[in-house]
Amino acid sequence: MMMNGEQMMMMMKVDYSKSRRKPYKKFPTSLSSSSISHKTMGAEMHEVVDLSAMSLDTLPISSNYNLAIIHVLDISNNNLQVIPESLAARLLNMVVLDVHSNQLKTLPNSIGCLSKLKTLNVSGNHLESLPKTIENCRALEDLNANFNQLTTLPDTIGFELVNIKKLSVNSNKLIFLPSSTSHLTNLRHVDVRLNRLRSLPNDLENLINLEVLNVSQNFQYLDKLPYSIGLLISLVELDISYNKITALPDSIGCLKRLQKLSVEGNPLVSPPPMVVEKGVQAIKEYMSEKMTGAHQNSPKKTSWIGKLKKYGTFNGIKMTPEREGYLMPNYRTIDGLASPRYMGMFSPRRLFSPKSHFTR
Repeated sequence: MMMNGEQMMMMMKVDYSKSRRKPYKKFPTSLSSSSISHKTMGAEMHEVVDLSAMSLDTLPISSNYNLAIIHVLDISNNNLQVIPESLAARLLNMVVLDVHSNQLKTLPNSIGCLSKLKTLNVSGNHLESLPKTIENCRALEDLNANFNQLTTLPDTIGFELVNIKKLSVNSNKLIFLPSSTSHLTNLRHVDVRLNRLRSLPNDLENLINLEVLNVSQNFQYLDKLPYSIGLLISLVELDISYNKITALPDSIGCLKRLQKLSVEGNPLVSPPPMVVEKGVQAIKEYMSEKMTGAHQNSPKKTSWIGKLKKYGTFNGIKMTPEREGYLMPNYRTIDGLASPRYMGMFSPRRLFSPKSHFTR
């Protein structure tokens, strides 16, 4: 049955208020340009569109419809296999885009046009990768790509999506996280459980706002954590359960704000089970004591202790002074040191030899 324009508009729930948003409106399954062309499209009309759970195979929005006035679009729980490039390119003012639970294998490259996008939910699809152009969505704060087939994330994602606060990529096939991830300084929540992670980025010290880190259930793939995990000064929850980790890094003892630590399902040797049973505080104390004891004189660990002190996650260690350079037995001018007599003293073999002083 053909509906006239008035009947169509009655089916829409239009939100006229920016400060107090009403429930999503429902668009009819067929939206022709003729049915809306005579209506005034104010800046506040039609800014929230809900086309979810309508068994859609294609999107019914006409090519003449002004998509720039849509701020929130929910097309989740349908049977969509593709989002047209031309459609995404016209969603210039999109803030929230929800396409979860469809049959998507790719996202359009034109998603990079969504410069105002803050929330993107693409979970529950068949995505094997994210388009590199997603890095142009620099306003993005929440990315949910759970339950896909992702094997990698864009290499430079950490250099571009600088505003992202929540990264959820659980239940994929990720082998590693890009090293640039450690540059996402606004990250507060990271969920990478149920993947195939072999390791985490080594340089985590920039993630100063990270509060929740879940790397659980990577099973036989993840067998160690980076020592820099002790530099996560804001970390409150850490879940490393059901991996193959045998030893926690000593730096765990420096996580002052850590309140919840899940380690079950790992073949842990350090800390021993009797310490683990006592809870997170006992684990932190054990690892802290271990750092100040057996490993204190290790050059690698000593260098990390310096970083931990710098970032305020560690104090109270009485460090053994280390010789950081070589001192000449007698004062020499630079000209004198540049003479052939002393040039051999600065050869790489001499500088990096185990001797603690120069010989003539």
